[in-house]
Amino acid sequence: MEILPPFLAYIYVAYALQLIARKTNTENGWLAWIPILQLYLMCKIARKPGWWTILLFIPLVNIIILVILWMQIAEARNKPRWWGILIIVPIVNIAMPGIFALSDASSQSATDKPLA
Repeated sequence: MEILPPFLAYIYVAYALQLIARKTNTENGWLAWIPILQLYLMCKIARKPGWWTILLFIPLVNIIILVILWMQIAEARNKPRWWGILIIVPIVNIAMPGIFALSDASSQSATDKPLA
């Protein structure tokens, strides 16, 4: 029974990344289901070089790189870049992949819209 919650979390994140890849026209969205290649796919969605995947295995550096990647993913989904920082906030980080995957790409925050 203890393995069920991490398994469900993995399915949730993999599915969200696959949807984000599809909505950002990133090739090979199926890579979201393969553990190490999931990180490579995140680099590709964020339009960063694939070798950045290696940086995600360096302690402390990985936190900075992960925030940068999620900031770029937010931008790719037409969301404010600072939303990517929320990935390091406990509890909120659970919702962020789903928000990026399921939200409408054309929506923008009130501060991003031009004033009429």
